[in-house]
Amino acid sequence: MRKQLFVLSLMLMAVMAVSAQKRFKTYAVGFYNQENLFDTIHDEGKKDADFLPDGKYHWDSNKYNNKLKNMAHALSDMGTTVLSEGCAVIGLAEVENARVLNDLVNQPQLKARGYKYVHIEGPDARGIDCAMLYNPNLFTVESAHLYPYVQHLAEEPNFITRGFLAVNGTLADEPVTIIVCHLPSRFSKAAYRIQGAEEVKALKDSLQKADKKRKFFIMGDMNDDPIDSSMHVALQSKEEISMVKKHDMYNPWYNILAKDNTGTLLYRGKWNLFDQIILSPNLLPKGKKSDYKKLTYQRNEIQRMPYLFQTGGKYAGTLKRTTAGGKWLNGYSDHLPVVVYLQKKE
Repeated sequence: MRKQLFVLSLMLMAVMAVSAQKRFKTYAVGFYNQENLFDTIHDEGKKDADFLPDGKYHWDSNKYNNKLKNMAHALSDMGTTVLSEGCAVIGLAEVENARVLNDLVNQPQLKARGYKYVHIEGPDARGIDCAMLYNPNLFTVESAHLYPYVQHLAEEPNFITRGFLAVNGTLADEPVTIIVCHLPSRFSKAAYRIQGAEEVKALKDSLQKADKKRKFFIMGDMNDDPIDSSMHVALQSKEEISMVKKHDMYNPWYNILAKDNTGTLLYRGKWNLFDQIILSPNLLPKGKKSDYKKLTYQRNEIQRMPYLFQTGGKYAGTLKRTTAGGKWLNGYSDHLPVVVYLQKKE
């Protein structure tokens, strides 16, 4: 009799555990720098000669198709450590045009989930833009706008770079805005990235003022670490939830770099964490009182799929790029993807 009661109690606990799990829905939001996702066709007015068949990388249809296949593989794996369905939204950097995005979402792994894309052609001289993939079963697009990076520095008044792609939509039946960025590279002074972060902050504040219930994800390749002035001061992204005030943002990547000393790209043997997803205060849990009745941040994760790394030779443990040192590696990117997970009670 005791044995039967014990088995019955175990079964009851299992049913309760499954029931508790069903009460919550988890969502994944990601970002991934595609590292030069170019097609083989020249775009008028763009400096894309390196990625043409007779260019520096001898970029032909074979290399292009392998690049698409590889990136689709990695993108489809994002978020699957928690969710079999992967990410609801993925911000992208370094995509050439709508043509490559159309080819990308038609790769089998992404097409199976029905991914769509948002893209607005930008002014970057090389032709690399920001974009966004989304699963229409999880995210609904309402509108999109590309806000330009406006140069105010007197030393280079005609400086032109990627704008800020802002996509308004609904996730978990709540209004959200995704702002995808690719701030000026480190070939430019820190002031250029600080200015970019200030412009993103002003954009977010303006949109939030118009709709106080709207939740914001600012994501991208910031070309700066979470501890740098552009992120920590200009964007007001704080390292602890307890530090975040009404007009601040939360940067869950700060302590991963500062304390764990790891990141999303390697430079001369040292980790940087340029790839970040930063959250508005209304996405954050309210301590022990959090009931997850609204979409709420749970945790974050750098995606470290083993195939993204070189496994042998002199460069074992480094990222497996598409090309390196003039050699085609048939790899992925010089950046690792990142994901944040959110929960909401059903």
